[in-house]
Amino acid sequence: MAVVVSDGLSPFEFAVACEVFGFDRSDIASPWYRFVVCSPNGSAVSTDMGFSIGSLRGLGAISSADTVIVAPEHKAPEAYSEQLLDALRRAHRRGARLVSLCTGAFVLAAAGLLDGRRATTHWRHCQEFAQRFPQVTLDPAVLYVDEGDILTSAGSAASIDLCLYLVRQDYGAEVANALARRMVVPPHRDGGQSQFVEVPLGVVDPANLFAETLVWLQGHLDEPLTVADLAERSAMSPRTFARQFRKTTGTTPYRWLLDQRVLLAQRLLETTDLSIDLVASKCGMGDAANLRDHFRRVVGTSPNNYRRTFRQFAS
Repeated sequence: MAVVVSDGLSPFEFAVACEVFGFDRSDIASPWYRFVVCSPNGSAVSTDMGFSIGSLRGLGAISSADTVIVAPEHKAPEAYSEQLLDALRRAHRRGARLVSLCTGAFVLAAAGLLDGRRATTHWRHCQEFAQRFPQVTLDPAVLYVDEGDILTSAGSAASIDLCLYLVRQDYGAEVANALARRMVVPPHRDGGQSQFVEVPLGVVDPANLFAETLVWLQGHLDEPLTVADLAERSAMSPRTFARQFRKTTGTTPYRWLLDQRVLLAQRLLETTDLSIDLVASKCGMGDAANLRDHFRRVVGTSPNNYRRTFRQFAS
């Protein structure tokens, strides 16, 4: 895991990458990531907060990295190091996974690596990005975009979401959840959720009936649920409930419920020997065929393949 930094570095997103990947988490999953920080020429870089970061590796570290993360920096794209852009292109050609946090997407776009792809960045910079890189399909509303070998995130807290998503892809849901608990952050926000969540879920008043309903939902994922049922429990009309739900979570009740059920299925596949039919039942998916359909759409593989891949890390 190599993180690339340059002058004008934004410290928050860089610190997120260090927190998630840089600390030894081998008590959670082993082996953990081998983590290096590099810069053009290996020289110290200045941050946009006025301090500098030194003792960095050169861009040669990228040549052996399985994942290369481009940290955000605040300078004109024409000022990007051509040496850096070439190093990113070479990494992509040899099959490395490329990741940008916040405005790091400008660097990947300047290298031509986002042409014809979906991508996102911080909403404040979307207009400039779209003007500079019209060949990129920009989605200004989502938290992060996974294009397989290239992933991009929105700003600030969305960097946490994408980094935890990478851990989930590499080690499974149980390991990602354990890491999220250590970081005291929500374990999972789907990339398709909105950047514009008006009320963060973690700070909703627990005495509120709506907040109580969200907590109740987590323990009743196996039950058949409708928006009308949830609205009645929250003492709201279905329309008001749906509007409040999107404002609070950034997504629809259906999408949120599906994501939570798939996340529960991941945990059960990692930590139990339950049959696929029983996993489906406990997750409210009904039967194995329905679980397989939704699981493959969200996770990108079958429940059985997922269990074989990630069971080792949860044991």
